[in-house]
Amino acid sequence: MNGEITVVWKQIQGMINGFIALLPNMVLALIVFVVFFIIARAIKRLVKRVTRNRRQARNLGLVLGRLAQGTTILIGLFIALSIVIPTFRAGDLVQLLGISGVAIGFAFRDILQNFLAGILILLTEPFQINDQIVFKNFEGTVENIETRATTIRTYDGRRIVIPNSELFTNSVTVNTAFESRRLEYDVGIGYGDDIDRAKQLIMEAMQSVDEVLSDPAPDVLVMELAESTVNIRARWWVKPPRRADNLISRDRVLTAIKKTLTANGIDLPFPTQQILFHDQTEETDGDRSRQREGWPAGNREVPKPRRISDSLRFLAQKRSSNDGNGNIDSQFEEQ
Repeated sequence: MNGEITVVWKQIQGMINGFIALLPNMVLALIVFVVFFIIARAIKRLVKRVTRNRRQARNLGLVLGRLAQGTTILIGLFIALSIVIPTFRAGDLVQLLGISGVAIGFAFRDILQNFLAGILILLTEPFQINDQIVFKNFEGTVENIETRATTIRTYDGRRIVIPNSELFTNSVTVNTAFESRRLEYDVGIGYGDDIDRAKQLIMEAMQSVDEVLSDPAPDVLVMELAESTVNIRARWWVKPPRRADNLISRDRVLTAIKKTLTANGIDLPFPTQQILFHDQTEETDGDRSRQREGWPAGNREVPKPRRISDSLRFLAQKRSSNDGNGNIDSQFEEQ
């Protein structure tokens, strides 16, 4: 029994002595790793600072900065492991990663897909940070493009996180891709109004708004002869094409158009519907021997015109004098 305890104690002492022997190497390895970690962050900040003022290279700077940071940290890890374990070789780790790469690929398929999509988005730059985009039912300003997901801030103050694989494989509308953007609105005028005069007034109203650009110039087009109105489309350009500027210019343009048209006597009608009551008793109705528009056919005679009040009075008299054997409708038609 005492011999077994002695063997166990010697093993514990050996482990303690080995740990104490490795302690300087571990401290040195930790210091080396921390130094490489600090260097990696400094490289990332340097790359971002260099590309910060260059819009076309901003996303590429993010990619290069993150790749440089990851590569530097990986090199520091290899050096630290070599200090702690002198027999460690980087090829052993690479071989191990190669053997388990297939399993890792299946296990983290979605993560790797989003990562690759994020790299391609950052490199191809279909949109950039601070751009305003529309993706499916989401619309807002791009806050950050990471290698896994892209975050946008909606106009009502919410944050949406969208996986990069979704953005890369679906359609995205970039509202701020160009320096200017065209807006439009349909204005309905009455059929009795002068179209040329109304178009001139609408053009003058748009040109009076400071946010409307003169180049490209606004225009006015007749688009539709609707049921109650003649629809005229007003189109104008604004710069820069951000959401707030769009709302401000739309408010001022529509206000100016409304005031200008009403001040010059142009009607802005609302939908109306006209209902005509016709009992087809005029002599000009033609041959009454045929059934027309759901009315029963007559006996070739032309009925006399009468008012609705006379018809109601006649019907009431027939009901009061009916003995229950005759047909009121046929009697009414024969009159």
